[in-house]
Amino acid sequence: MAIVVLSDKCKGCKLCVKACPFEAIEMVGKLAVINEKCTACNQCIPACKFDAIEKTEEAGSAVDLSAYKNVWVYAEQRAGKIMNVALELIGEGRRLSREISDDTKVCALLVGNNIEHLAKECYEYGADAVYLIEDPLLERYTTDGYTKVIVDAIKEHKPEIVLLGATHIGRDLAPRVAARLNTGLTADCTRLDIKVSSYIDYAIKNTTLDVSTLDPNSDDKGLKQTRPAFGGNLMASIVCPRTRPQMATVRPGVMQKKERVVGATGELVRIKPVISKSDIRIEILDVVKSAKEIVSLTDAKIICSGGRGLGDASGFELIRKFAEKVGGVVGASRAAVDAGWFDHSHQGGQTGTTVKPKIYFACGISGAIQHLAGMQTSDIIVAINKDPDAPIFEVADFGIVGDLYKVIPQIMEEWDNAEELYNSSLK
Repeated sequence: MAIVVLSDKCKGCKLCVKACPFEAIEMVGKLAVINEKCTACNQCIPACKFDAIEKTEEAGSAVDLSAYKNVWVYAEQRAGKIMNVALELIGEGRRLSREISDDTKVCALLVGNNIEHLAKECYEYGADAVYLIEDPLLERYTTDGYTKVIVDAIKEHKPEIVLLGATHIGRDLAPRVAARLNTGLTADCTRLDIKVSSYIDYAIKNTTLDVSTLDPNSDDKGLKQTRPAFGGNLMASIVCPRTRPQMATVRPGVMQKKERVVGATGELVRIKPVISKSDIRIEILDVVKSAKEIVSLTDAKIICSGGRGLGDASGFELIRKFAEKVGGVVGASRAAVDAGWFDHSHQGGQTGTTVKPKIYFACGISGAIQHLAGMQTSDIIVAINKDPDAPIFEVADFGIVGDLYKVIPQIMEEWDNAEELYNSSLK
């Protein structure tokens, strides 16, 4: 779709110029003209009092899919440090690229200034190539600056798939890039597939999606993107068959990092960006980090998570003590967060943070499908619930049927006993 100005109706009133939030409309003489900054947001259409602007199908909009190749991963970096989710996505991108064809590459996209040294880390985690965009104006992330240079790079090099981490920056950047490229975007994915057979297998085991009409032997190489929908109550699978690139943001902690190969090398492609100060509408004066302690469920080795079975908010005091005892962090189910019992930053599951700790204690959590999908890759799952038929027991490695207010204190006591025995054995 495209926004067009009907020259025979345009009166040169400039109302559309004022209405456009992206400075995508300029006056050429007395005629409004749409420039490349247009995101098709539609704000100009109701602003025009003369019906001189409309949204239409772009002429010749059919995309030559064969012109697109390779998987790109936006290697998000902050202050010269690559985000962990980017390394996870390089590993996932490598898997996807090999499923497409043997000669399809996974490429990391680095944007910033004086960051060439980060290419080495990308290679070691699986990148075949690194596309490097450096400029002093890209020292710090800005929506305008990064959007422009990434869009320009994609238009020039035509990747088939573009993946970004569902971080604050990724969620800001991805939709703007997709809009400029007139392609689709699936946000907050928790599963990506190329092979139809692997998608069918996943859907049967983890969702209620109907896959009876799908052919497991299909040669379709399009990206199948799965994400929670309707507040996590349903799982949706999305494809982008007519436009390229296929774009998705993926939640941190969902994908598995490839084992690091120290000393690995790859191709380095330098992209000289075309960017000026006028392309960036904001100026960053300072960056102030929050003094608030932020919980990191993604990196936690042990998580003690509480759910609706706690009864009320006071139950999280017990979960806190439990977590302190075992050296873990506190998690919460969506039901507990929605009830106002605990902060959303601690929410685990499909609609919160996807986690994979060494040990996951599910305390009073029934095990709704959206919660299971966000924690079932944990190494060991210990479920504590009064209901013997709770779905959580289907994925638990160890299940305890009982009152958590009696069970957890007993576990804490035995934990002390185990520590005492261990310490005495060292003497």
